[in-house]
Formats: sequence, C-alpha cells, structure tokens
Amino acid sequence: MDQEAETTNSRDRVLAVLDLFSESRPLWTPDELMRELGYSRPTLYRYLKSLKESGLLMSARGGRFTLGPRVVEMDYLSRRADPLVAAAASPLAALTAAQPCTALVVRWYGDKMLCVASQSSAPNPVSSYPRGRPMPMGRGAIARSIMAFLPRQRLVPLITRYSDDLRAVGVGATPEEIIAVLKRIRRAGVAVAFGEVTPGAIGIAAPILDANDPVASLCVTIAGQHANGELIDRISNEVRNAARLVSIAAFGSAK
Repeated sequence: MDQEAETTNSRDRVLAVLDLFSESRPLWTPDELMRELGYSRPTLYRYLKSLKESGLLMSARGGRFTLGPRVVEMDYLSRRADPLVAAAASPLAALTAAQPCTALVVRWYGDKMLCVASQSSAPNPVSSYPRGRPMPMGRGAIARSIMAFLPRQRLVPLITRYSDDLRAVGVGATPEEIIAVLKRIRRAGVAVAFGEVTPGAIGIAAPILDANDPVASLCVTIAGQHANGELIDRISNEVRNAARLVSIAAFGSAK
C-alpha cells in the first residue's frame, strides 16, 4: 500500500470511531469500541489519543469517551458559514410571525436529514427535531419534499431502503405507487404530512434547490387541532414561496 492510500485508510478508520457516537449511544469505552470496530488495542488507543488531543473526543466517567468541545466549536463555525442559515433567517421570521408554528430548514446528506436553523412562535412547539438531531428519511413532509425532486436513479435506492416506512404512512404499496405520489408532490411544489414524525403535528415542506438539485427543505409545523384546509393551503403557498427565496439567496437559483 502506498503512503497516500495508507493515509486515506487511517483517516477513514479514525472517522469510523467518530461515526459510532449517536443520540442512542453517546458514550463508549475503549473495549466497546474495539469490539465494534475490530481494531487492535494499540491502534485504537493511538486514534483515541489523536482525537482527544484535537478536542473531538473527551474523557467521561467510567473510563468512557464522548464527543468533545471541538464539535461545539465546529457547530458555531457552521452556523456562521452555512449560506442556508443566513438566507433562511428572514423567511423563517416571516413564517413564524404569520401564525403560531415552528419553521425550520433541514439539510439532506447521505440518508440523513438534519435541522440547521429554526424559529418558533408556538406556545408549545410541536417539532421533535431541534438543530442537530437527525430525522428519518422515510417519514414526513420534509423527506418527501426532497425525494420528489430527485432524479429516478437517486430516488429508487431511497425508496427501496425506506419502503417499509413509506408504506406504513400510506404513501404507496409499491415503488411505482410511491413514485406516482412523489410526482404529484413535485407538481404541487410542497408536501404535507399529518402526524408522521411528531404525533399531533402537521408538517408542510418545500424543497430548497441548488439549481435543480434538492439540498434541503423548508418546513412549517403546526398543531393539528388548529388546522383546517384553508389554513393548510395558505401555509403551503407561504412555505413554497419562502423556500424559493431561500434557494435564490443561498445559491443564486431556484426552479
């Protein structure tokens, strides 16, 4: 193995350590990491030392490790540099001023969706996903607003991976039925979901596009007991227009 390939391999192995930390498993002992990753003890301890010195990991009670302060610093830098956060500030404020709701912008990466900015005017916000908490790709208006704008070759693997979730919420029983629903969402420019992610919440979402590529979604969630067809239609228009404004401000283009 040449030196460049070896360096890349080592970097990937270090990143694999970080990938194990999650909401359901935020703490790991070295022995648990070794069993999960299959690394030798000297190799793992070398990686842990490097990650700890960089601030990406820190020691916790019981000889365990968790994510470190460098992660918080990186989040601060991301907030300052992310064009979506800056572009979304005014539209989110306008949406939350128009009615009691939570308005959020969610980025899509890999098979995860992550809230990067949000504002709320609801007395008891109904969104379950604050900034930084991953969202499921198979449920909810946000996921479908993104999937509806993907080309078929990128869409089909997601449908296959999340077919059980999509069927469970009534999107369709077969891939072709699911695709037909997503085509209707694309024509409408907005997706609506009732209680699929957060019980009692209605989500209304439209894609944020970089050229024709969906990179994020703008969503408003409202309490279901306060909603009717007229209100949902009005918010749908507001969300669609706001997503277009964010697309233009962040990337200089929108469909």
